[in-house]
Amino acid sequence: MTAKSASRSAARLAAVQALFQHQMEKTAIPKLIKEFHDHRLGKEIEDDQYHPAEGGFFDAIVMGVSNGRENIDRLISEKLAADWTLKRIDPTMLQILRAGSYELLEMQDVSTAVVIDEYVDVAHAFFDEKDAKFANGLLDAIAKQVRG
Repeated sequence: MTAKSASRSAARLAAVQALFQHQMEKTAIPKLIKEFHDHRLGKEIEDDQYHPAEGGFFDAIVMGVSNGRENIDRLISEKLAADWTLKRIDPTMLQILRAGSYELLEMQDVSTAVVIDEYVDVAHAFFDEKDAKFANGLLDAIAKQVRG
């Protein structure tokens, strides 16, 4: 893995964490972004070293999901089974799906395979294989719709 891809992977994971924090605590996005830059991205916390993350990429994902949430949530909802709603999805999984959907929609310079693989990896950090496959399937269906 190159340094750039590692820093983007770290940015994706941090973006999911920031979006989760925003959903749970309602922290304003600008304050949240500043907090992550000041205290988390590439920092050491309680003997854990956070990987250096591409700050601008992190910012783009967090701001992009925040600004485009209505459209992103509609896309996700359209791909869910008839008896599922966004409220039924685990809050962390929802942020993974939102961030991945945002990249598929807006970051055409990042390949579809990379986006899906990266967010499936993020899903593996929090969930079991079944849930990671759920993320894979849903992001793949969104990719087919928005990227052809």
